[in-house]
Amino acid sequence: MSAFEAYLVRGSDVVGVDRALSRLLDELVGDDRMAVTEVSEDEPVAAIVDSAQTPPLFTERRVVLARGSGRFSSAEVAPLVTYLRDPLPTTSLVLVGGGGQLARGLVEAVRQVGHVIDADVPRGRARTTWVASQLAASPIHLDKAAATLVADHLGEDLSRLHALVELLTAAYGEGARLGPDDLGPYLGQAGATAPWELTDAIDRADPAGAIAALHRLLGAGGRHPLAVLATLHTHYARLLRLDGDDEVTDERSAAAALGLTGSTFPARKALAAARRLGHDAIARAIALLADADLALKGALEWPGEVVLEVLVARLSLLGRPSAGGRQGGAGARGGATRR
Repeated sequence: MSAFEAYLVRGSDVVGVDRALSRLLDELVGDDRMAVTEVSEDEPVAAIVDSAQTPPLFTERRVVLARGSGRFSSAEVAPLVTYLRDPLPTTSLVLVGGGGQLARGLVEAVRQVGHVIDADVPRGRARTTWVASQLAASPIHLDKAAATLVADHLGEDLSRLHALVELLTAAYGEGARLGPDDLGPYLGQAGATAPWELTDAIDRADPAGAIAALHRLLGAGGRHPLAVLATLHTHYARLLRLDGDDEVTDERSAAAALGLTGSTFPARKALAAARRLGHDAIARAIALLADADLALKGALEWPGEVVLEVLVARLSLLGRPSAGGRQGGAGARGGATRR
């Protein structure tokens, strides 16, 4: 790769940042880590600038590494920003986030002469592309089904992907071609999942999928039962807000009614769910949530996980066509807290 005058490696995942930094240094200096000058985290900005302004002695380029760049305030990074306006062409300055919020001026200054590397796993649809690119660059080959299994199993914990690839490489050797059956003993605990995986499963009337998502939120996700209940309450409060509103005719008007800005996709999903369920089922859902809230706060001596399992199963069944015929308002409300 062509060397820039500056790099910034940032991210909230320490492991991901370390991996990104290691790859960057490999590309810049290879095995010659003697070409890297690391400035201690105890040093002020002036020490970083002085080191960056020092010409190389025995190499064509000099790499200056400074960790914990988030510890500096906007005022403190001013000398560094000034340096980056006219950096020494024989120095590659590598700044690593950490220690606090990175000063915006520093980030923009690096962008002008170099490259900002975001080490965190991307969100949304970009996650699928990211997983595919990481697996394609790995020393083993997973078929499509195996790659899908890995992505689904790790869920929100995609920072575990590289460790899993290393484990599979050690077990099967470089160049191995693997399918789903080869992965079983090495996957470990299912990773956390996003809250919308739970509400999506409920909306499609899939009790098994919803309870599986619930367990991942409570287990690897480490969410408290009341936090999960709050997620469900927010979801159904949106449906209730849209229910019967004559001014809501499409996803844009739904987003306006819900006070959502940016993407209208969440509003589209909420509107579709509200129309599919109808008023009676939404009202029953609100009643079930109220009973579950009382149960979690001591009305029943059930474990929180059991209360939520019953709630999620009943909410999922509300979306089935025959649900309205089986459940009445009072019966549904009482059923949320009876075995």
